[in-house]
Amino acid sequence: MAGPDSDTRVVAETSAGMFEISVHRDWCPHGAARFFHLVQLGYYDDSRFFRVVAGKWAQFGIAGTPDVAQAWRGRTILDDAMARSNIRGFVAFANTGPHTRSTQVFINLGDNAGQNDGEAGFAPFGEVVVGMDVVDRLYAGYGETSGGGMRAGHQEALFEHGNRVLDADFPKLDRLIRLRTRPLSR
Repeated sequence: MAGPDSDTRVVAETSAGMFEISVHRDWCPHGAARFFHLVQLGYYDDSRFFRVVAGKWAQFGIAGTPDVAQAWRGRTILDDAMARSNIRGFVAFANTGPHTRSTQVFINLGDNAGQNDGEAGFAPFGEVVVGMDVVDRLYAGYGETSGGGMRAGHQEALFEHGNRVLDADFPKLDRLIRLRTRPLSR
């Protein structure tokens, strides 16, 4: 499947409102292509922002349907070189080490350059260009307890039960209703 070009944005419809991500293939070719592909497949539709830490990040990317989440869990991509730092509004894949990026994405809610740049491989592939105020409104009351910690192993229930466990145990989480590509007008 083709990757994004310089004239593509991704529009996110959420329970908190809409925002847009400009995907930069030149920053992060593998990450941009994977994100674009998952958006085209509808992978992120009807999922949750399961890890929101005020001033740090808002994370999503475990499909709400367990069989879909499990099917993609081990489908990793190669790392990209760090072309940009993780500053407010920039978007990157989460990982647990080299070449472990799969489907989980985070939006930087603050300047995280000191925490997740360098050899960690959190190469930004895009930036929120419209609606950062919407991203800032995502519910952060659960912090790390609702699905934080890929490295700590706290996500197994999300992969096994999907939205069902999140909706039951963390009902205030915001929903990612759908992501769609939008070509820019010429």
